[in-house]
Amino acid sequence: MTASRPTPADPTRSGRSRRPWLAAAVLAFVAVVATGCVRFPAEESPPPTATAGPLVLPGVQTDVPVEPPPSSEACNATQTLRPPAQMPEPARMPPGSTMAGIFERGRLIVGLDIGSNLFSFRDPISGDIQGFDVDIAHEIAAAIFGDPQRVEFQVLSSAQRIDALRDRTVDVVIKTMSITCDRLRDISFSAPYYVASQRIMAFRNSNIAGPAQLADKRVCAARGTTSIGRIQSIQPRVRMVSTTTWADCLVLMQQGQVDAVTSDDAILAGLAAQDPWVRVVGPSLGEEFYGVGIPKGQDDMVRFVNGVLEEIRASGRWQQIRDRWLAILDDGFGAPQPSYRD
Repeated sequence: MTASRPTPADPTRSGRSRRPWLAAAVLAFVAVVATGCVRFPAEESPPPTATAGPLVLPGVQTDVPVEPPPSSEACNATQTLRPPAQMPEPARMPPGSTMAGIFERGRLIVGLDIGSNLFSFRDPISGDIQGFDVDIAHEIAAAIFGDPQRVEFQVLSSAQRIDALRDRTVDVVIKTMSITCDRLRDISFSAPYYVASQRIMAFRNSNIAGPAQLADKRVCAARGTTSIGRIQSIQPRVRMVSTTTWADCLVLMQQGQVDAVTSDDAILAGLAAQDPWVRVVGPSLGEEFYGVGIPKGQDDMVRFVNGVLEEIRASGRWQQIRDRWLAILDDGFGAPQPSYRD
């Protein structure tokens, strides 16, 4: 199925909730009630088993063809352009630069989604889009305008990200986007701003503890992500189901249509926070380096964004953002250290 073109979203307020735990709790309740899958703990109740019946969500593809596993090593994908020796002051972008054009427009257009709890999601209380990726977007806007709120968000599926950058529909994509050699043929990336580890989410009382138990099982992943190719290479007998968003994968689990979900640990942690019957299991299946996606040829924007990331690492701001949104995870990898080229 061909993904629809990204459509412009209205500029959205993105104020920061002082009680993210309350927002997450309300979001979890809304998500579970909306699917009609409210559960009450009962140790004797077995987990749903994936059925052969029709999948009810739109945009679902079953028995996804085998895809190549992601690769970042072959081309040294995470090496990126060195930041400028001195960053321009906010509201004083170099004339003729990509950043000057964004400043003249008056807003930074950022592609993301609102279905990745903890990274980018709509706060059910304030209506604002919030999360780790959203805070990174605010930092870039603050460096251009001196105002972190000068951001317009456009909601994209994972499969729409590269097209949106090629068409210049957005200035940047900040959407848990892994840096790979294949993607570098079409777009540019900043230095990594987060390192994730692909894992598996399964029902608490299932026997799934790793990829070995996924043979002949239905496993969900969002379309256009690197998770599909990697799990297929590790467990060739997996039956992949793809959806438009990660939230749809959780719904399919709650409906008993799939046995597990595979994605990066941080995304799975956000899904697991919405349903007490699921948990993240198994070892790491591979590292994923998230980068800011930037249109090909905009080297000045790559260097500028790398400068912003350099500043928030050095100031401790990166750690503050990480602690705010991803404290549910263990200590993790910390701020990724960049590798630059001139």
